[in-house]
Amino acid sequence: MKAIEAPEEFEVPPEQALLVVDIKNYSQLPEAKMAAVRSDLGDILDTVFVQSALPNLQSLGDAYKDTGDGAIIVLPARHTARLVDPLLGHLNDALARYDKMRLASAPPIRLRASVHVGPLTPEHRGDAINEACRLVDSDRARQAMTAAEDNGAFLATAISDAAFRCTVRAGRTPDLKERQFLRATAHVKGKPGFEESCWLLAPTVAPAVISPYLADEDDELPPPLQDSAGHDGAKREKPDGRQASVRQKGKASGKARLVQVGGNYITGPERS
Repeated sequence: MKAIEAPEEFEVPPEQALLVVDIKNYSQLPEAKMAAVRSDLGDILDTVFVQSALPNLQSLGDAYKDTGDGAIIVLPARHTARLVDPLLGHLNDALARYDKMRLASAPPIRLRASVHVGPLTPEHRGDAINEACRLVDSDRARQAMTAAEDNGAFLATAISDAAFRCTVRAGRTPDLKERQFLRATAHVKGKPGFEESCWLLAPTVAPAVISPYLADEDDELPPPLQDSAGHDGAKREKPDGRQASVRQKGKASGKARLVQVGGNYITGPERS
C-alpha cells in the first residue's frame, strides 16, 4: 500500500531558541542619539555572545533582525540554556560597564528581554516569535524593568515557561537556580487574548524585591497599613474580598542594598 503523505502545513517545524531585546525608552531619545545607542547595543551583544560561547551574530544572516529599538535573535534550540545562563549575567554586567564608561551626554542602555523556545519555519515564521515579542512587551517585563532600574540592574528578562522547563528546571543552568526567578503571568495591553506564564529575572535583584512591583493597574490601594508593632506591610482587602499585598518599594535602614552572592542575597553598602 502506498503511503499517504501528510500535507506540509500539518507538520510541526523544528524548535528554535529566541532572544528578544528591547531598549527601555528608546523612542524618547533625541533622534540624533538613536543611531549611536543602537550601534553600542550591537557591540555589547556581539561581546556577550562570544563570552557565552554562542554563535557570532554576524554569521546568523536573517536569523538576526535589527528592530530599531532592539533585536530578535533566532538560534537552534540546543542553545536555549546558554541564552539564559551565562548570557543574561554577562549582558547585565556589560550594560553596567557601559554605564560607567559612557559620556555624561550619552543615555544609559537598559534592556527588557525575553527568552523563548518553540517551532518556527525556516523563514522564522510561527507563533513562537510572536510570543517572544509579546513577552518582552508585557506588563510583567516592564514592571520587572522598573524594579531592576530602582535596584541597580540594567536588564530584566521574562523567560517563557517552555524555555524555563528545558533550561533552569532541567538543571542546564549551573549558575542560576529556580529560587532566583519570580514566577508570574504576563499580559500585554491591547492584546486580551495573550496570557502566558513566565519567569522573571533581573540579575543581582532578589525575586522578593521584584515582587512588590507586580501590582495590577486596577489594584488601586490606599497607603500601607501598619501592624501592631508599627511596621508597614500589612495586608489589605481588595473590593472582592481577596487579600493583596500593598505595593511598596522596600527600603533598608541606613544605606544598604541587596546584593546577590551565588544563589543567596546579602545586604551591602548602597551604590553611589
